[in-house]
Amino acid sequence: MEYFIHPDADWLACHESWLKWCQDWLKSIGIPESSLSLYEHPKAKLAFYSRRTVDIMFNYPFGVQELWGIAARSDYDLQQHQKFSGVPQVFFDEAAKTRIVPHVIEPAVGVDRILLAVLCSAYAEDEAPDEKGKMEKRTVLRLHPRLAPYKVAVLPLLKNKEALVGRARELHAKLKRRYAVAYDDGGNIGKRYRRQDEAGTPWCVTIDFDTIEKPGSTFTLRERDSMKQERVDEQALFAMLDEKLT
Repeated sequence: MEYFIHPDADWLACHESWLKWCQDWLKSIGIPESSLSLYEHPKAKLAFYSRRTVDIMFNYPFGVQELWGIAARSDYDLQQHQKFSGVPQVFFDEAAKTRIVPHVIEPAVGVDRILLAVLCSAYAEDEAPDEKGKMEKRTVLRLHPRLAPYKVAVLPLLKNKEALVGRARELHAKLKRRYAVAYDDGGNIGKRYRRQDEAGTPWCVTIDFDTIEKPGSTFTLRERDSMKQERVDEQALFAMLDEKLT
């Protein structure tokens, strides 16, 4: 992407603004600030047309590498287009009544680099108790909820109990009108939690006997990272998802 500015604009302030915006955006999708650093290209190594270039670096498992480069490229790009295409690349400044060739701030990034940084930041291993209380290794993908492939998983406690399955299917149908939702009834509940943890699903909703037998129709809501569980009703579930995902 190229962001055009007036030749008389404060290019350094524009460059700093883009540098901050890019860092803030990376943090907003779950990349920790501690994994980021800045590399300012020395003036002696700058391209002849560059006024300033700063790279946002990420600490990958294989070392610190460039993630995002933000360059102030003066008017070089449009001058080159103009020269070799024969088509004027000018903008008429109404206020000054002059024609100008805009200067460029270029924040250059690749989707593959961002995706790899997101995955490296999200992947973790810890310990969690199994169904018998024995501690075992857990693999978890701590993706930001907005990036998770599934936002929530609906799990009937038992797949051979019609009342549980029917209520789970009903909730799943409502949720999938608004979100990407998984439905999982294979194996015991602990194994299903582990599967969803590995896939990065932020929340699991379990339909259990309290759901169908007690007043209020509440579910067990489990949060991926802390593994904390609480009872919520349908209204509270939708309100929480709306808040976290929009």
